[in-house]
Amino acid sequence: MPYIAAIDQGTTSSRTIIFNHQSELMAIAQQEFAQSYPRNGWVEHDPEEIWSTTLATLRSAISEAGLSAVDISAIGITNQRETTMIWDRDTGEPVYPAIVWQDRRTAEMCEALKAAGLEQMIRDRTGLLLDPYFSATKIKWLLDEVDGVRARALKGDLAFGTVDSFLIWRLSGGRVHKTDATNASRTALFNIHEQRWDNDILAALDIPETLLPAVEDCAGDYGTTAPSLLETAIPIAGVAGDQQAALIGQCCFEPGMVKSTYGTGCFVMLNTGDHALQSDHRLLTTVAYRLDGKVTYGLEGSIFVAGAAVKWLRDRLHLIATAADTEAITARNPDAGGVFVVPSFTGLGAPYWDTHARGAIVGLTLDSSADDIVTATLESICYQTRDLTTAMVEDGASLGTLRVDGGMVVNDWLCQRLANTLQLAVERPRYAETTALGAAYLAGLQVGVFDDLGALSADWHLDRAFSPETDPARSAAAYQNWLEAVARVRSSR
Repeated sequence: MPYIAAIDQGTTSSRTIIFNHQSELMAIAQQEFAQSYPRNGWVEHDPEEIWSTTLATLRSAISEAGLSAVDISAIGITNQRETTMIWDRDTGEPVYPAIVWQDRRTAEMCEALKAAGLEQMIRDRTGLLLDPYFSATKIKWLLDEVDGVRARALKGDLAFGTVDSFLIWRLSGGRVHKTDATNASRTALFNIHEQRWDNDILAALDIPETLLPAVEDCAGDYGTTAPSLLETAIPIAGVAGDQQAALIGQCCFEPGMVKSTYGTGCFVMLNTGDHALQSDHRLLTTVAYRLDGKVTYGLEGSIFVAGAAVKWLRDRLHLIATAADTEAITARNPDAGGVFVVPSFTGLGAPYWDTHARGAIVGLTLDSSADDIVTATLESICYQTRDLTTAMVEDGASLGTLRVDGGMVVNDWLCQRLANTLQLAVERPRYAETTALGAAYLAGLQVGVFDDLGALSADWHLDRAFSPETDPARSAAAYQNWLEAVARVRSSR
């Protein structure tokens, strides 16, 4: 019986999940790792900790499934996107900590590049905005600010990669420097229409192409693991950024299908087929997946803070002991009493793209309670999702049903509030952690464990559907109050 190991390397933890040929979960291993905030707006990870936790969970999951490495037919990788690393090609040693997707250190650089007229070219060719979120200005910062990095890069001694590339490099023993089309499409350096690194953007940012990995299909040949790591060489056969992997895991293979993932951030992605739809509301045009050389595009809205806000309630405000506590609190306190939490701790994402906005709690009175703040924090996730679906509809999309996934959607209250807020049907699959499943699907397609996309679609099963229970006018009034709260935190810059 063939088995697939899916590595899911996220913003706060590394996980490996073992699936069998029927997409059944056989074992899971997870390790959290540290986040570093060296300055206001800066977010970093230790690349060595990313690597060590990933390898440890891979080994542990195989063992917990009662398997050995020879039983694993292939490995799939899905990862936090945009997070940027540069390392030495000979030693594999990183030149600097990983600069995380949430990091805002290049905000001023982005403003200067916008003033120089670069944003329209980047948007036209990459589908993205000129924002610190993406890898391009992170790479430029490393080249400009870290001693010796530019000189070493120009000599061809260094390699850039998002997390997937770094893991492929390490897993292959330094033999393979590749990424997939979805991760490449999040760098703001990749021409999504021509499917190549864009020479004009590279020249404008003074980034040498020798740094960059080769770009493959999502189901493709990424080499094999070094035998010394797992006792045998296992094909690395599928790669996709986390949100694209979730789209695949949700089997959103037809144009018009849409999913929303609730992890550290919130990400809504609409399948637009072979049409790279450009938004009038600052949503992102991206590669949804590329299979057999054929590109399927997506329209995406990204919210920087979703599950991270719950972590803030737990670790900073100490209002909850565990994330699971939020369901009991919202059940007994379903109304936030006019309190709104705007969790723009690292700026606002789509459709605002306000780098300088900061978080706030709005509407506090002497009657406000800790439970109100918890409820309002979960409501903020629903309101931010409506920000995105509203923008998609205004861009011409027709949304019927929203498929949701991620660790937060085990909360029935949150799913129902989503349906009420969006005035859309919400479907939760039987297996909510679809990101890893998407990576397993890709690897399985490549090595023949799964036949085709049709077979994958037949494998999708509903756990529960949530229909709107609130009057549309009431939902609209509550959303208007949310927009007023957001207006209070917007920067004037």
